[in-house]
Amino acid sequence: MKITDNWNWQPPKDWLKIKTIDLHTGGEPLRVFTNGLPEIKGNTILEKRRFFRDNYDYIRTGTMWEPRGHADMYGAIITEATTKDGDFGTFFLHNEGYSTMCGHAMIALVTLVLDTGMIVRDEQNPIVKIDAPPGRITCQAFRKNGKVEKVSFKNVPSFIPLKDQIVDVPDIGKVKYDLAYGGAFYAYVQASDLGLNLDGSDYNRLIDYGRRIKHAVADQLDILHPTEKDLSFLYGTIFIGEPKNPNHHSRNVCIFADGEVDRSATGSGVSGRAAIHFAKGELQKDEEIIIESILGSTMSVKVIETCNYEGMEAIIPEVSGTASITGQNEFYFDPNDPLKDGFIFR
Repeated sequence: MKITDNWNWQPPKDWLKIKTIDLHTGGEPLRVFTNGLPEIKGNTILEKRRFFRDNYDYIRTGTMWEPRGHADMYGAIITEATTKDGDFGTFFLHNEGYSTMCGHAMIALVTLVLDTGMIVRDEQNPIVKIDAPPGRITCQAFRKNGKVEKVSFKNVPSFIPLKDQIVDVPDIGKVKYDLAYGGAFYAYVQASDLGLNLDGSDYNRLIDYGRRIKHAVADQLDILHPTEKDLSFLYGTIFIGEPKNPNHHSRNVCIFADGEVDRSATGSGVSGRAAIHFAKGELQKDEEIIIESILGSTMSVKVIETCNYEGMEAIIPEVSGTASITGQNEFYFDPNDPLKDGFIFR
């Protein structure tokens, strides 16, 4: 008989217990909270995110940081919908705080709710409507043998506030970049200009350069979203380079939050890429391009509409990718544990 056969230990009742289910999209993790969270008040997603940040940030640090997480962990809170026809709401967590939009999370969340029966849809290719920080995200799942094989989502209006800019970055020098928004603001930089390889061989340099460029651009500019103050900040740096697979368009490496490296091609990032290429005449409407990540996993993106967004020329991008479920967790917060709220070294 094994020592665990009759083991039935339960945590003390005064311990906080939080359940999650973990997934990845193209290698980028997503930890989704399924049980144990306190009430999150607010009439909009941004109000709910603000309430969570102001009252429960220890849950973010305790589940994203060590010892339960790691420096590159990423999470999503599922809430009730805040619109009449929404299926559910969500906002996102990471090592530094809270992000505005997350494409890899959209792909993973739709896979989760359909494949686990959290939401029941009989259609072969069902639509899922998600209320997110930047607004409504309409997603479509594509099933094979009853399982989600791919998810596409129609992103928010994406645009380029500035292009062909120069920033002087300490210990790097002058760096050329475009500023684009695809649900979050990024500075887009050509990796070849800096002698960077877009794979694991330059992992630490990518983090270092990405952080330096982000801080230099943020110090140089007032990043302003046209309508929402809470969306008005620079989320990261995206390095662009040649693909490893000649059948693909290019490769992205996104350094976001406090030095996090996106393992996926970055859904909001490729949305901004589509806006840049479209504005420069390098991408046509309905022309789909495939973009690699640092791992070689891919997302595809195309421009499905153009629009005027608060006086700016913008596009509506459609992004597609795949996700997989990796496990479930029940985390315990012992009130006497001095490290219960987590710790991080970067």
